Amino acid sequence: MTPPTSAPTLPDAAPDAAVRAGATSTTSSAPASTTGSTHVSSVSTPVPAIAFVGAGPGDPGLLTLRAAELLAAADVVVLDRGAEAESTGAPESAALAAVHRHCRDGVEVLATAAPEGSAPLTGAARAKLSLSAARAGRAVVRLFSGDAASSPQLADELAAVRRAGVAVEVVPGVSVATAVPLYAGIATSTSRASDVHVLDATQGEAAVDAVSGVPGTVIVTGSAEDVVGAAKALLASGRTGSQEVVVTAGGTTTAQRSVSATLATLPDVLAAEGDHLPEPLVAVLGPGVAKRDKLAWFESRPLFGWRVLVPRTQAQSSTTVERLAAVGAVSEVVPTIAVEPPRSPHQMEKAVRGLVTGRYEWVGFTSVNAVRAVKDKFAEYGLDARAFSGLKVAAVGGVTAAELRAWGIEPDLVPEGEQSAAGLLAEWPPYDEVLDPIDRVFLPRADIATDTLVEGLQQIGWQVDDVTAYRTVRAAPPPAPVRDAIKTGAFDAVVFTSSSTVRNLVGIAGKPHPSTVVACIGPATCATATELGLRVDVQAEHASTASLVDALAAYGAQLRAQAEEAGEPVLRPSERRAGARRRR
Repeated sequence: MTPPTSAPTLPDAAPDAAVRAGATSTTSSAPASTTGSTHVSSVSTPVPAIAFVGAGPGDPGLLTLRAAELLAAADVVVLDRGAEAESTGAPESAALAAVHRHCRDGVEVLATAAPEGSAPLTGAARAKLSLSAARAGRAVVRLFSGDAASSPQLADELAAVRRAGVAVEVVPGVSVATAVPLYAGIATSTSRASDVHVLDATQGEAAVDAVSGVPGTVIVTGSAEDVVGAAKALLASGRTGSQEVVVTAGGTTTAQRSVSATLATLPDVLAAEGDHLPEPLVAVLGPGVAKRDKLAWFESRPLFGWRVLVPRTQAQSSTTVERLAAVGAVSEVVPTIAVEPPRSPHQMEKAVRGLVTGRYEWVGFTSVNAVRAVKDKFAEYGLDARAFSGLKVAAVGGVTAAELRAWGIEPDLVPEGEQSAAGLLAEWPPYDEVLDPIDRVFLPRADIATDTLVEGLQQIGWQVDDVTAYRTVRAAPPPAPVRDAIKTGAFDAVVFTSSSTVRNLVGIAGKPHPSTVVACIGPATCATATELGLRVDVQAEHASTASLVDALAAYGAQLRAQAEEAGEPVLRPSERRAGARRRR
């Protein structure tokens, strides 16, 4: 492959080096990354002109595989409300979350909402949006929160599309009435399916009257006003006022919150909660409510409801956010670092020439960004991972090793102990004049990297080319509300994954409040945090984001256990915040 005309030309030996490495590894080209971290790249069955799809109750992970396929192939997505409104509610936000996770960049999102003050749109009017796009040859997904099959809009829109003779598919979603009670710890199943009744209280008095006199479990969905109206109707039909009710907002998401009441006290409880229970709500009354304390698996997770600040590059935050969500936390990513090319490309160009012409015995990668920087430089020359044939490759830790493997390179050295520059140095073999034909190491690193590894390698006999592969620059300050939340203790925890994230966060937003739990990925990051006057509460056992989140989760579980043992309420750190800034 001929290098681009703007890139420097490799020596004549470079193509031979790539050919010589042909049997070492294979690489594959993948499509560019899209909006969502779980984007589905192919569709197993033909895509219809219009697909009616249920997005599920809120958790994007509850989307069906077929729904994910169709969203990945969609050119247009039609929602019940505009994206601005979608971002504020649940479970409607399930639809927007599905768009963000599974759709391609540039997908067009349309809203079916009528202009403010106008009458609601008819099914035929709503269907026009989908039909117009489909007739233009675009793949359309009409996306509903919850289960499409239970949506009152589905029948009219589907009929209008069918009359137009357009190919259509309906993909059910996980029902709000099924999922939310289970996420709240309520098993609604009984020996008879007829004992469970689902009421969409938004459908008026007739719908409420239909279940007001029936026995068994009743699941009510709607606004606070709708739920209160249904409760009054159930009381009037003979239900006892002492019967326990559990009301859940934000069901199946990390923002889920449940409160208990009785039928008699429900109006007062909901009035007192106010905005703390954003609509729509799911209320459950029935035998399963009594066992909720034993079955509440979701809200009892170690970091449930914690608001965690994740300061790092936007591109590197997705894994951390997903792992935090798995233990119940709500993450807020604040970019503190931007990764940019070195000011001068000459060092990297010279190093790549040396790499393919046999100048080096080892290449040492101390970060994922270093791997990506070398990979990008290789792409400029038309090279791939095969150019590493005959070289020994070292990685500072498991995450960096995984990035190398994704490129097609199996590292020869990954420290088994401490995953840091010091840990890598401790296991790096000294230069041996007999065993090592070449005495030089290529270290592509950040412009602010420390000298620990370079000096240590030189002491054990290696010549080191310490090359600036990328620069880390401080990002712009976050919005004022985020800065205020950091300083006032609205965040329960902050997770630092490098020394630069500590320095940059403090530089652009100030020090976290003393009530905020500080978690660091390793000893070097801990040292930087301490130098800047922060008290470190949590240190990861291994230098990886997975280990960091696990350590924070263990800390949260310990706080919960201590509170329960003392008979005290389980409070998040932000609920126990003190007034003073953290200082040493």
